[in-house]
Amino acid sequence: MEMKIGLIGLGIMGKPMAKNILKAGHSLMVYDINRAAMDEVAAAGAQPAKDGREIGASCDVILTMLPNSPQVKEVMLGEGGVIETIREGAVFIDMSSINPLASKEIAEALEKKGVKMLDAPVSGGEPKAIDGTLSFMVGGDAEVFEACKPLLETMGSSVVRCGGIGAGNTTKLANQVVVALNIAAVSEAFMLAEKAGVDPQLVFEAIRGGLAGSTVMNAKAPMIMEGNFMPGFKIDLHIKDLNNALETGHSVGSPLPLTAAVMEMLQTLRADGCGQDDHSAIAKYYEKISGTRIGRE
Repeated sequence: MEMKIGLIGLGIMGKPMAKNILKAGHSLMVYDINRAAMDEVAAAGAQPAKDGREIGASCDVILTMLPNSPQVKEVMLGEGGVIETIREGAVFIDMSSINPLASKEIAEALEKKGVKMLDAPVSGGEPKAIDGTLSFMVGGDAEVFEACKPLLETMGSSVVRCGGIGAGNTTKLANQVVVALNIAAVSEAFMLAEKAGVDPQLVFEAIRGGLAGSTVMNAKAPMIMEGNFMPGFKIDLHIKDLNNALETGHSVGSPLPLTAAVMEMLQTLRADGCGQDDHSAIAKYYEKISGTRIGRE
C-alpha cells in the first residue's frame, strides 16, 4: 500500500521541498495558513487539507517545516492540533530548526499516542531546497530513521542520523554557529583588506583554495562584494537559531562567547531594519562601524 505523506508549512523552504516530494511520485497532502502557497503546491499535484487535524487523520508520515519551537508545538500539540487525530503507528518528522528540548517534549507527547518522531532540520537554504540537495541532520530511533531515509532523500543529498531525539537539532545549532561565525570572520577579514588598500576580490581568489577556504566563504563572499543581500537565509532566522543555541548552551553548561558576540551584531542589524536581509549582511555591521564598503564604491 502506498504511503500517504502530509506536510505542514509551505514557506521559503517548505514549498520547494513539497514539490520535490511530488516529483518523486509520492502522494502528498499539504496545509499552510497561506492559501496562495497551498494553491501553488496543489497545482503541482498535492491535495490541500483544511487543517492540521485532517493531515493527522489521513497521513502515515507527517512532516512539518515551520519557523520555530512555538509553532511546531502549537501545530502538533495545541488545541485542534495534529495530536488529536494522528494515528497509532504514524511517524512525525519535524524538519524545522527548533530547540532540542522542544523536540524531546513533542516526542514524549507523541510516544503516548504510539507515534514515533524524528527531528530532521536541514541546511542549505532556498537554493538547495529547490534543487533537492539539502543536508538533513536527524535525531531519533535508528529503525525509524532507516525507514524514512528514502523520503528525506527526495529532498536532500545528505541524510545523516546524529543520535537520539534532539540530536538533529543540536547538530543544526552547531551548524548555525559555524556558519554565523564564518560569515563574520569573512566580513572582518575582507574589511581589513579593504581598509589596507587591497582588493577583497583578489584576497578571496588568493585564499579560497587554502585552509581559510570554506563553502560559506564561496557562497557569501561574492554577495558581500556585490552588496547583494537578497535573502537565501534571513538574519531574523539566524537570530532565532543563535538564540536557541545560546539557550541550549546555557542549559548544558557549554560556553558560547563567540556566538554571543555575533548575536549582538545580528541584533544591531535587525534594529537597523536589516532583519529580512540575507545573513551575509553581517558585512553591513562592519561597513557601518568602519564607514567603508567592502569591494564596491
